[in-house]
Parts: sequence; structure tokens; C-alpha cells
Amino acid sequence: MQRIKVAVLRGGPGPEHDVSLKTGKNILENLSDKYIPIDVFISKDCSWYLDGVKISPSKLFQGIDVVFNAMHGEYGEDGKVQQLMDHFGVKYTGSHALASSLAMNKVLAKEIFIKSGLKTPVYKVIKKGDNLEGIDHVIFKTFSIPAIVKPNGSGSSIGVSLVKVLKDILPAIKNALKYSDIVIVEEFIKGKEATCGVVEKFRDEPFYPLFPVEIKKPKGFEFFGYEAKYSGQSSEICPGNFSEKEKKTLQNMAIEAHRVLGLRHYSRSDFIVSPKRGVYILEVNTLPGLTKNSLLPKSLEAVGCSLSYFLDHIITLALE
Repeated sequence: MQRIKVAVLRGGPGPEHDVSLKTGKNILENLSDKYIPIDVFISKDCSWYLDGVKISPSKLFQGIDVVFNAMHGEYGEDGKVQQLMDHFGVKYTGSHALASSLAMNKVLAKEIFIKSGLKTPVYKVIKKGDNLEGIDHVIFKTFSIPAIVKPNGSGSSIGVSLVKVLKDILPAIKNALKYSDIVIVEEFIKGKEATCGVVEKFRDEPFYPLFPVEIKKPKGFEFFGYEAKYSGQSSEICPGNFSEKEKKTLQNMAIEAHRVLGLRHYSRSDFIVSPKRGVYILEVNTLPGLTKNSLLPKSLEAVGCSLSYFLDHIITLALE
């Protein structure tokens, strides 16, 4: 049997460059013998490299069967690299260009969630160039403090702040604007942090929900931000300590978010489970991390699925 050539794209121009390198490394190390892994490094200026030598995407695509997209955030997860691969007719893992760009745009994704009846925190949108004078009082009239301030188009909680006093709103918005031209300020809902993965066409189900993971942030961190995520001190419990009703709600909402955004192959949605107010969806990751410390591999392990088997499954879907 001829082995399948899989180009693993990792790196990219965004702030999640380093996380993507780790995801790609873990994929390369866990591909089964039926594949020939090809390590493709994408630099911060979007140059493509094969074995340390610069290569054009069109030339690379001529020598492979399928792409495993291991990038996160800007360029890799926002539809740009997907458009490039669509242009050259390349088969690739993960969602198509339009669905990727929708999910990456937190404002558009929230609008779709609301139309679909998925509960999401109340929010206000601020754009670069908006008059920010008195913005703290505008937000205070919309919902109560504390609030979460986050860039519209980046992942891994980069540029995200928890604001507990009104005077800190403006500095948090200015910080988030460094990462995106659009910023979301949303109400902070106190509750358990949860995440739930979905895999397509798995175990005879069109959308197979994994066990929801409960995320316990490290001591000293008030929310699951970038530092808490990658400090190595947070604990992830899978299956999480949720009631049967909460578990089912999380799984159904993860499937619904995957479906209404038109995603493909796999995704992972983030939630807050409030004891008083119920389950709220925060956002969806179309290319969730697959590093050794990432949440999706832990969820796969909990249902008795190895990373190697999962990679094989996703590549098979891409080749179909």
C-alpha cells in the first residue's frame, strides 16, 4: 500500500505561533506508519519552509496528498490559508474558509449563536477609531461590572482582561485593540469553566460529542487567560464534575455551535456553567490545540481514543 504524504502546517504570523509549533510537533510524532509526515514551517512573515528551505505553497502542494493544518489564530484559523488551499484544490483538515472566518470573528459568531437560541453573555462591540470618551459609563449602563474585555479575532486568550473596577475598562480596551481592530466587552459570568469537543462521523454518529472538560484555573488566577492556560498549573478534569443535565446541555450546545457555524471535521467550544443562570457559550475553536497539554487530546483519551487514531480519522475525512 502506498503511503500517504501529509504536510503538517505549523507556525504562522499570529501571537499563537509557539503553541502552533507544539501542536504540529505532536501531530508529526503521532502519525501512524501509513503516512509520510512532511514538516512545513510557516514563519511570522508568512514564508513557507520545507527542510529549512523556502518553498512556494504551489510547489509544495504538488508533492503531497493532504494538508494537516496545525496552525492557530491569524492566517491558519481565520480562513486565509484555507482560501489558498481551496485555490490550489488541496485537500486539508479542519473547516472551510468561510466557516473558519465566521468562528474566528467572535462578534459574528455571537450573532449566529443568538439567532440559533444559544445563550451567550451580553456584550458591547468597540471598534478602532471609536470615540472612547465616557465608554466606561456606556458599558456600565449595558451590564454590571466585572466584565471581560477581549480582542475580536485572536485565540489562546491573548489580550484578554478581567476588569473589576470601572476605571480599568479603558486601559483594558486599549490593550485589546493592540491585537484586533474590534474589541468585545462582555459581562463576566461567575461559574465553572468548561470546554467540549465535537468529532464528525465518529463511532457511527454524525456529530460525536466528547466528555465536557472542567477547567480549574491555578491559584492566584481569576479567569482562564493566556498565562493560566500555559502556566502548566491549571487542572483539567475530564469528565468534568457536571450534573447529567449540565453534561448533556454542554454536549448539545457544542454540537449546535459546530453545526450552525458550518464547521467541519472537529471543533472545541468553550463555556461557563453558572449554578444560577445555566450554560453560556463563549466561543468556538475550529483548530483546537493538539499539544501534549491541550484539552482535546485529554478528552479523546477519556473516551478511549488515542491521538494517533484521531489523526488518522481526521485525515480520512479530509481525503473523502
